[in-house]
Amino acid sequence: MANAKITPRDNGPLLIEGEFSIVDPAGKSFGLSGRTAIALCRCGHSGNKPFCDGAHKTAGFSSQCAARDLPPPAPKP
Repeated sequence: MANAKITPRDNGPLLIEGEFSIVDPAGKSFGLSGRTAIALCRCGHSGNKPFCDGAHKTAGFSSQCAARDLPPPAPKP
């Protein structure tokens, strides 16, 4: 599978582009009908979770995400 690009949109969803699959907690795949781009809800207000339905606009969701380096992961015991 090729790499997917994930872009957190300011005040909006996570935009996923490329080749990807989305599975539920049981491992069953969502049928994406061949889409190569999809928006996932970040605000928690979508009526179509995990997908974005634009509810962030009326909910007043606000979040800006600038790229940054994360600290190294904690060592596993």
